[in-house]
Amino acid sequence: MMRRALPSLVPALAVGVLSLSLAGCGLQPVYAGGTSGYVARELAAIDVPAIPGREGWLVRNALGDRLGRGAEGSTSQYRLDVVLDDDLEGLGLLTDDTIGRQRRILRARYQLVDVTSDTILLDATAGSDAGIDVVGSEFATIAAEQTALENLALEVADQIVMRVTRTLRDRQQ
Repeated sequence: MMRRALPSLVPALAVGVLSLSLAGCGLQPVYAGGTSGYVARELAAIDVPAIPGREGWLVRNALGDRLGRGAEGSTSQYRLDVVLDDDLEGLGLLTDDTIGRQRRILRARYQLVDVTSDTILLDATAGSDAGIDVVGSEFATIAAEQTALENLALEVADQIVMRVTRTLRDRQQ
């Protein structure tokens, strides 16, 4: 009887020990307080000026969605300046001297500026790339290039927001 109870007790003990060790590490959720928490309010106070080009439009819209712009009572306390570099390069030369594969690269250099003091709080880069198969149909290749750009814009926006969030969170402490 005691043998059967012991194996089921071990996982419960392990969970208990782990939860006690995590309680003292000082780990706190980034979005503590939900939409009324410090980080959410600070993110909503970021203005993103227009970014040139189609890729700029995509990144700016993705940033606006992630930052929570348009929330009630949000005023621009910060400005996020973004400069993009979009490159499409051919790879994989085929025997008939045509390109069989492309790589689309989207890089962003961005600065988070406190508009009240005109201080740069963050100066960083983000980027991602995607491979594209070049097929016989020009329409299909162009569609693949556009889809890759849309996906890259979302990825770059996620990277930017993650880094800005950490910067604002560190500033709170």
